[in-house]
Amino acid sequence: MFTRGCQNGRQSDSDVEGPMPEPPVRHILIVVENLPVPLDRRVWLEATTLVRAGYQVSIISPTGQGWVAPFERREGVDIYRYPAAPETGGGAVSYAREYASAIWHWFRLARRIWQQSPFQAIHGCNPPDLICLLAMWYRRKGASYVYDQHDVCPELFVAKFDKQGVGYHVMRKCELLSYRAASVVISPNESFREIAMTRGGKCHDDIVVVRSAPNLTDFTPGPGSQRYRREGKTLLGYVGVIGQQEGMDLLLSAAHHLVTSGTRDIHFLIIGFGPSLPDMKRQVDDLGLTDYFTFTGALYGRALVDALNTIDMGLAPDPCNAMNDISSMNKVVEYMALGKPVVQFDLTEGRRTAETASLYAASNDPIRFADCIKQLIDDPSLRAAMGKAGRERVVNALAWSSSEPHLLAAYTRLGDKRLR
Repeated sequence: MFTRGCQNGRQSDSDVEGPMPEPPVRHILIVVENLPVPLDRRVWLEATTLVRAGYQVSIISPTGQGWVAPFERREGVDIYRYPAAPETGGGAVSYAREYASAIWHWFRLARRIWQQSPFQAIHGCNPPDLICLLAMWYRRKGASYVYDQHDVCPELFVAKFDKQGVGYHVMRKCELLSYRAASVVISPNESFREIAMTRGGKCHDDIVVVRSAPNLTDFTPGPGSQRYRREGKTLLGYVGVIGQQEGMDLLLSAAHHLVTSGTRDIHFLIIGFGPSLPDMKRQVDDLGLTDYFTFTGALYGRALVDALNTIDMGLAPDPCNAMNDISSMNKVVEYMALGKPVVQFDLTEGRRTAETASLYAASNDPIRFADCIKQLIDDPSLRAAMGKAGRERVVNALAWSSSEPHLLAAYTRLGDKRLR
């Protein structure tokens, strides 16, 4: 019961009994399109954090990578999955079909969830910047929108297609619509926050930075899985999407340069999945590098951490472009969390994340990238110092435990705005 007591002759909370007022936000619907949950680690950490804070959380996500059950309750989170559209080449028509299918399922499942328990907030995780359509529909019923901007879609479009054109301007319109629909914007770093203020016109107080970060309960340094180790060889690791814009061609060029210039005591461990994986395997064969590469496919949980614990350094070959320069790469923080030094190209947010835990190659030059790898191969003491610096930075500033208060602050801000 909610009571009011009396102080200084005035009525206070203990004098009058009445029903406990409803909190401004009780039930949150999280919508994600480009990865299944719980495979999307950022979304899963957000969801479980909110549940522990007392919120009811439902998630709509596609199926994929073994996560195929249409409904699952996991760690207090209700997950509703819809059939992911098949990959058909990545052109405009295939994206239109994929997103049209996703939107239909969002509305179908949101209606089902609403009928069971109305939600007060929709938490949309882009891309695409179309979840605001669902949010605007439910705004008529009192639901607010939290725009969790995982990617800046206009820059992502240019990175994928190497042009602006009509598609770029459509992305800008959709992004602006998302900003306008949002009561609160969640940004993964300061660069995204700046875009939300300048391009999106959002108030500083309505933007909260919640960095993507590993949970240190899971990402702990250890001996790793020795089945990946090659005797006498330095093990170089990559984890992430294997796609067009992740710089896999630059990684292969760097590997080819190292091997042909005499550095043969190396091996590359490639962890992940994506549309460019078959092409990458063919290029490895064409370059005569088959004996230098192991492809594990997608790894999750303990298997992923064991594999990463085995590597001697982590690679992030994402090229410098308008998208990558302002993006925080999950793999970089994961390498650092396990005490691994990093080699990456010189990106604004890459430097802000890794600081002294990384070497930085300039100009999207695979030869310079290879030179940074060779420098770490030849200097084990430098590898150890950089790995220690990276681990300490994650523990002190970049772990998910540092992001949790910011996520909860975003919902405190939303609650305050709903009470006005």
